[in-house]
Amino acid sequence: MDFRLCRLIVVSIGLYSLGISRGAAWAAQKEEARITQIIQDVQLLGASNVSRSAAVNDSVSEGMRVRPGPDARAELTFNDKTVARLGANAVFSFKDGTRTLNLEEGALLLQVPKSAKGARVCSGGIAATVTGTTAVFESHPTHYKFLVLDGTGRLYRPGHLGDSVLVNAGQMVFGQPKTALSDPVDFDIGRFVKTSRFITDFPPLGSGALLVKESQKQQREKSKKNLIDTNLVILGGGTAVSIVDPTQVEAIDRGTAKASTDLGTIETSSKPGPIPTPIPGTTDHSQ
Repeated sequence: MDFRLCRLIVVSIGLYSLGISRGAAWAAQKEEARITQIIQDVQLLGASNVSRSAAVNDSVSEGMRVRPGPDARAELTFNDKTVARLGANAVFSFKDGTRTLNLEEGALLLQVPKSAKGARVCSGGIAATVTGTTAVFESHPTHYKFLVLDGTGRLYRPGHLGDSVLVNAGQMVFGQPKTALSDPVDFDIGRFVKTSRFITDFPPLGSGALLVKESQKQQREKSKKNLIDTNLVILGGGTAVSIVDPTQVEAIDRGTAKASTDLGTIETSSKPGPIPTPIPGTTDHSQ
């Protein structure tokens, strides 16, 4: 065989092997995240459920679970720049990079840049897909909430064909995991950003300018009377809706901030016309 041909074959095989090696390394890298912020005690649990205290710059691999303690919070950053912020007592894990994020319990803020391929969050009987979006997901056995701060997300119930809803910036869906999804309702992005510890306790998000833009858009809609405050407020976690005096909202915001809630104050708005009826049994008239 010609020596030059042998050399060409050897070089080609070497380049091919190098390509496989780099591809394998890239695939492995996509299955890890790095802890970039910690507030108080956060635990990492391995496959055998043995836990240890997490530290900034720790790597979190597929199958591991992250669990902030009471009043603790954590931020994870994936290699595609997706950011996940976990609230107090949340239990979070993932597989296949950001393609399947599992929220067993608690609240999660997710910021997925447009350059990323997107992410899917699963929790119980509810799931959401987001791309180029900042969203918040809260999930418990009895209720859930899904809020979009910028971009667009899709909420659906796996295994229930057609039970799916598109959620735009400034909209949320909340309800019970075993019931059909309700239509989205509008909420005040500006008030949420000002009161949520997902925002106030961490450095600015990469999507911060988009949040400001979406909030300003809502304010313009309110000035044109295309969006109207309802005086219906969800204070922090849960789905209990309170009817409040508009003059007391600022005091309520301060009280919510002192209570250290991940979701802050969620004040709903509506388009002109009848105000949407809250979920039966969740309205609190005590305020």
